[in-house]
Amino acid sequence: MIDPRFVLIGAALSMVGSSWYAVLTVRGVVRPNRVSWFLWAAAPAIAFGAQVGDGVGLPAVTTLAVGLGPFLIFCASFANPSSYWRVSRFDLWCGVGAAVALLLWLVLDDPVLAVLTAVAADAIGGIPTVIKAWRRPDTERGFVYLFGTANGTLALLSLSAFDVAAVAFPLYLLLLGLTMCSIVSLRGRRFHAAADHSPHPSPKKRNCYPPRSCSGCRTTAAR
Repeated sequence: MIDPRFVLIGAALSMVGSSWYAVLTVRGVVRPNRVSWFLWAAAPAIAFGAQVGDGVGLPAVTTLAVGLGPFLIFCASFANPSSYWRVSRFDLWCGVGAAVALLLWLVLDDPVLAVLTAVAADAIGGIPTVIKAWRRPDTERGFVYLFGTANGTLALLSLSAFDVAAVAFPLYLLLLGLTMCSIVSLRGRRFHAAADHSPHPSPKKRNCYPPRSCSGCRTTAAR
């Protein structure tokens, strides 16, 4: 166990990563899926309220930061139309599933159940972004998820009591962050490697974000 005040460092790291991601969103460098980021803001807000009600204490700051960051990114997605990733029917169904999980908390009003349903809602809402990152890793950046991983890790290490209400969300953050970092990193290398060895008529047709961000675009631009 480490000093509980370390959760403040984790929360600060999470906000730094989210703030920079929001800047890249405005610039059109990354293209967030609004369904995921809205739910990634809503679910932690509910979990934070439940943790406060259950007396979790300082570790709840982790959850609060995890909700504020995505809310900032969600708002930033409206500042640049090109930063918006299309929402499919599957995305909407994931949103509905996440909303149902959140409504369960409102009906049952149990602190532990609220955290679990918030985690479930967060995970379901994140499925569209995980799929998008797998298919188009060039539309994501791993650092924001790396900071989220650090946030969850510090929160877990600072816990004095390992109960469901306190552990569930930080552990979920750690697993989500590791998953997204791995996908963006590994798939990103393959994505750009494939682009370097394929015909590349123009950056516009390939839809790179930002243009000239890969070697194929730079080669085409040089021509």
